[in-house]
Amino acid sequence: MTVVILDAWQDWVCRAGQDGRGCGVAERVRPLPPNAQRWHACNRLHGLKTPLVLAGADCKVVAVERGDYLNGEQQRTGDDGKPYMAVVTEHADGHTDAAVFPAVAVARVR
Repeated sequence: MTVVILDAWQDWVCRAGQDGRGCGVAERVRPLPPNAQRWHACNRLHGLKTPLVLAGADCKVVAVERGDYLNGEQQRTGDDGKPYMAVVTEHADGHTDAAVFPAVAVARVR
């Protein structure tokens, strides 16, 4: 009797930028649990924490600048100094996934 042992791997790639070419980061890992995600600091998206997508996925990952005035709030900024509020994965079938960077809460004690 012959027994076949399957050795499963998943390939993850960066698809950052309007063209979806990415920064070249790629990983091969064991299958992740459902809804798990791989992340990296993408030099193409100003050093922001950006999701990797499964190889072969037709999508692009873009950074969304904060659209309002900061008024002294602390917000995540990219290496270009601009405040970013999210990183959005736009899939070819029209659905999107977003990782939102909320403003930082600051407390002062007097």
